[in-house]
Amino acid sequence: MAALEQNIEQGVATHPSLPVSGARCTDVLGDVLRGYAGVRQVQFDLEEGRLRMAYDPHVLSDEHALHLVRQAGRQAAERVSHCAVKGNAACAACAAKLGAELAAHYRRLAEPQLAPQMSVEQGLIEIRLNGSGASAVAVAQVEAAPVPAPAEVQARRGLPRERLEIVLTLLNAVTGLAAFLGARLGLASEAIFALYAVAYVAGGYYGLLDGLAVLRQRRLDVNLLMVLAALGAALIGQPAEGAALLFLFSLSNTLQTYALDRNRRAIEKLLDLRPPVATVRRGSRWTTLPVEKLILGDIVLVRPGERFPIDGEVVSGRSEVDQSTITGESMPVPKGMGDPIFAGTVNGHGSLEIRVTRLARDTTLAKIVQMVEEAQANKAKTQRRLDDFEQVYAVLVLVGAGLLIAVPYLLLGHNFYPAFYRAMTWLVVASPCALVISTPASILSAIANGARRGVLFKGGVHLEQTAGLKVIAFDKTGTLTSGTPTLTAILPWEGVDEAELLRLTAAAEARSEHPIARAIVQAAEERELELPTSTEFRAVPGQGIEARVDGRRVWIGGERFFAGRRVTVPPELLAQARRLEEAGQTAILVRAERGWLGLLGVADALRSDAAEIVAALKRLGIARVVMLTGDNERVAADIAARTGVDEYHAGLLPQDKVRILKALRRKYGTVAMVGDGVNDAPALAAADVGIAMGGAGTDVALETADVVLMADDLAHLPHAIGLARRARRTVWQNLAFSMAVIVVLVAMAFGANLPLPLGVVGHEGSTVLVVLNGLRLLGYRNPTFALT
Repeated sequence: MAALEQNIEQGVATHPSLPVSGARCTDVLGDVLRGYAGVRQVQFDLEEGRLRMAYDPHVLSDEHALHLVRQAGRQAAERVSHCAVKGNAACAACAAKLGAELAAHYRRLAEPQLAPQMSVEQGLIEIRLNGSGASAVAVAQVEAAPVPAPAEVQARRGLPRERLEIVLTLLNAVTGLAAFLGARLGLASEAIFALYAVAYVAGGYYGLLDGLAVLRQRRLDVNLLMVLAALGAALIGQPAEGAALLFLFSLSNTLQTYALDRNRRAIEKLLDLRPPVATVRRGSRWTTLPVEKLILGDIVLVRPGERFPIDGEVVSGRSEVDQSTITGESMPVPKGMGDPIFAGTVNGHGSLEIRVTRLARDTTLAKIVQMVEEAQANKAKTQRRLDDFEQVYAVLVLVGAGLLIAVPYLLLGHNFYPAFYRAMTWLVVASPCALVISTPASILSAIANGARRGVLFKGGVHLEQTAGLKVIAFDKTGTLTSGTPTLTAILPWEGVDEAELLRLTAAAEARSEHPIARAIVQAAEERELELPTSTEFRAVPGQGIEARVDGRRVWIGGERFFAGRRVTVPPELLAQARRLEEAGQTAILVRAERGWLGLLGVADALRSDAAEIVAALKRLGIARVVMLTGDNERVAADIAARTGVDEYHAGLLPQDKVRILKALRRKYGTVAMVGDGVNDAPALAAADVGIAMGGAGTDVALETADVVLMADDLAHLPHAIGLARRARRTVWQNLAFSMAVIVVLVAMAFGANLPLPLGVVGHEGSTVLVVLNGLRLLGYRNPTFALT
């Protein structure tokens, strides 16, 4: 039995007590930790600020145990979900209580200068302690009612306006047409005025609201320009033309709202794939509960053909799971004991029991929706420039309209009516509606397309940068290779047989979490070898291990490991190690107290489609494909030759990868780094575009990368690049078309006395066309490399 003991100031993520339903956050913390295999006892002393956990070292390593403590601290706060007191008073009371306990706690630690700053917003209590000596943040979630899913929030916010826009547009059309016909049929002027008034209010309602909202920020937009143009038409005795302008403008906005909401709904509908209820074990019986009621550690039963309601890990059963909704993989994935499960995916022919590892609001599915919503709000550079341009341009259009009225009428002596009419036409045809909508319509469609195929762009700016990539650098392990080493060679030394060599090596490696160790242990288990218990285990990071097995001390590692101990490797054994390395394998030397035991070869298998992916990237026009690895020169050379990369760099430390990426950028241009999102974090951050693979369920990958390939599948990379380039091309098509329409309409307005209704049709028609052109990206498929 081992123990882990650490102060909360030293990094353990814990939350001081909170008076919620008679339970304390610290109690929940212990409850969460005790749910993990290998954890025997948990004690948290709030007074001392110290947590003590006893665990089985055969099940958990020290590093894994510390990771669980940090993770459980975050999960404990999530488990606290219902207050005994309802409403905002409960939030205020909890905040005050939590702040007081934190302040008292730090005073006991002789840090009285730390004063709590509390804020309560939307059920989230945040208390910050800031001082010269330390800094801490405690957050607790307090809910008086169930938290709605993102799709439900969007439904309440977006759909009423969309529907009301349709109603108002139809009302504008009916009343405007009735007023127009009534004027020709002799209807009373008061009735005609009332009908036009209703038409104007209905057609300009949202435009005026949006325009005034922007104006309050001391900015102008096209909504205000359109409303002013319609009012101007009414002032010169052309109410029918003003009503027609508002009808087409309202219809155009309604179509835009529908088109852009279609992108959002395409992602939000993913949440509809998650069942609303789950079959969960409570004691000795199974019961049905809403997924929002599930807590961490619950056991959920999923029958054949059902969708998984929650994220978890398999604890019983075997099956195949269709997880295309999350990762974009077209083929079902085998699942067994310990394998991760994602909400919204479909179970195959086997019945599975899974342990809940994430709450409903924190599932990978919910995170995908949240990330896409944030990405849609994260504007591309082109869009930001257009937004800035719109402000200047709108002012110029408004000033131009004023000059078109004042100069002819006041300085040139023209009649007011034609001058004013031309100014109103100018307001319509020169307004940049199509120009402004052209970029977001395309960017949002591309982001939605990628998300539905397992590629998450974390904003329009990253989509643009992906389109301009010149260099792609790959990490080797887990990217170009499978990341799961396998034992490929067993070469015993004189007087030792293969079984004995593998048995002793696997027994020593059983205490290690290194991938190579797991490969050796797995090979021994497949041969049904009985492994003795090892003791006095010690790992030397990056070199090897030593342990005592069957009363003998055993050393396992590479040549450098033994050189550091001044142990000479026999030339014959060293020659065999060289041959393994030349064949792309990692050579592992094994020695016991009585002499050398032999040599093992381990290789990380190359992905079956790695060479094909590299070739596809070159066909896409990527100027340089590079491999960066910390592995030795021989292994790197073998992988590089088999994949066809343009260059490789071996024996690299994390800072070396950053240095090489900067050099590649200076020489070739925009560079991307493709890695697993964990070990390659510095390189992912240093690249213009950080691309993480296998992001499904991996918080680090979702947080650190600019682009996330949800599946552990390189085939999504060419699709991501092709999609980004098509989106860029579509944006420029829309920009060119919308500018051309503005130029033509303005020229016709001055050269051919373009009537206002035709100007309205041309202006609004071009807006709808660029939106529809952007929506075509929803159906994009990369012809260069089809997704399997």
